[in-house]
Amino acid sequence: MAQTVLGNVIEFFKTLGVYDVLLPFLLSFTITFAILERTKIFGVEGKEGHTKKNLNAMVAFVTAFLVVASSKLVGIITKVSAELIVLLLLIVFFLMLVGTFYSKEDIEKKGVSLEGAWQIGFMVFIAIALLAIFLDALTTADGRTWLEVVWLWLASATTNTGVAAIVLIILLIIVMLWVMRPGKKGGSD
Repeated sequence: MAQTVLGNVIEFFKTLGVYDVLLPFLLSFTITFAILERTKIFGVEGKEGHTKKNLNAMVAFVTAFLVVASSKLVGIITKVSAELIVLLLLIVFFLMLVGTFYSKEDIEKKGVSLEGAWQIGFMVFIAIALLAIFLDALTTADGRTWLEVVWLWLASATTNTGVAAIVLIILLIIVMLWVMRPGKKGGSD
C-alpha cells in the first residue's frame, strides 16, 4: 500500500484485526440478528407481538463469535464479500448503461426498469453468479475450489454418454414446460 496517511490507517486497521475479526463479526451478527427478528423463531412477547430482542441478540452474538473463531469461515466471508461487491458494481454499471437508452420523457413517465424476459434472465444470471462466487470461496482438502471441481466434472461429463443423455432429457423437459406454460393463448381454437 502507498505510504500515505490514509494508507497507513488502512495498514493499522489490518494489524489491529479490523478486517479479520471486527468486520466479519459485525456482518455475521447483523445478518443473523436480522433473520431472527424477521422470522420470529424464538416467538414473540406481549400483546403487541414484539420479538424477543434480547434472545435474538444473544444467539446472533454467539453465532458471530463462532464464525470469527474459525479462520476458514472468516476467509470465506472475506472472499465472498469482496466478490459480491464487484458483482454489485457490475449490476449498477449495467443498469446505468440500460438507462442511457431511455429518453428523458420515458424516465419521467414510467422510470427505468427491466421487465419480462429481461428481468427473469437477469435474475438467473445473478443467481448463477452468486453460486459461482460461493463455489469459488469453498475449498477442498487438496486446496482446489469447489468451482474448479464442478467445472472439471462438467468438462469430463461432456464425453460421458449417460450424462449427456440426462442433460438432453432435462433440456427437453424445460423446453416442453416453457412451450406449454399456462396463460399463453395461441393458434386457433
